[in-house]
Amino acid sequence: MIRVLLAEDQAMVRGALAALLRLEQDIEVLASCADGDSAWSETQRLRPDVIVSDIEMPGLTGLELAQRVRERGLPCRVVIVTTFARAGYLRRALDAGVAGYLLKDAPAQQLADAVRKVHAGGRVVDPQLAVEAWSDADPLNERERQVLRLAGEGMSSADIASQLSLSHGTVRNYLSEAIGKLNAGNRIEAYRLARQKGWL
Repeated sequence: MIRVLLAEDQAMVRGALAALLRLEQDIEVLASCADGDSAWSETQRLRPDVIVSDIEMPGLTGLELAQRVRERGLPCRVVIVTTFARAGYLRRALDAGVAGYLLKDAPAQQLADAVRKVHAGGRVVDPQLAVEAWSDADPLNERERQVLRLAGEGMSSADIASQLSLSHGTVRNYLSEAIGKLNAGNRIEAYRLARQKGWL
């Protein structure tokens, strides 16, 4: 049996994914989690073979969850199932060690097939997204991304500096670099452009 843990914050989608996977004779759903933090706790407790996760959830995101799995050397593999058909998300997912990246509007059978394939050591990526991902590179580094995300959520430079333990000047420099790299007029426009590309 392939032991699967689900992480999805929308109850209806979570229930549908669990029901779909339970139809498969060789797949067992160990747990269904509504946020990234409980998914991480259950991953450590249950040691699933495969995690099927959304990207954006309360607590840890799906990408942060995948990164923790990789950093701790856990043997489970991660499949992202998302509505975000953006090349930037795919690139970040692959960098985080994700083995599968499917869109929620894909045919239902693709999910079970993807779980089997990644469990066997393979990789499953939406082909159109894969092409886009390598033609549209993310210019931001991790710190610029962090600072720009907080700025876009309405935090002042002083608040960002305090939260990230940086100086006020360093935060201004990161914001200025991000704005310049994205050819944006200001931090809000830079945030909007980076979100559209899937780089945040």
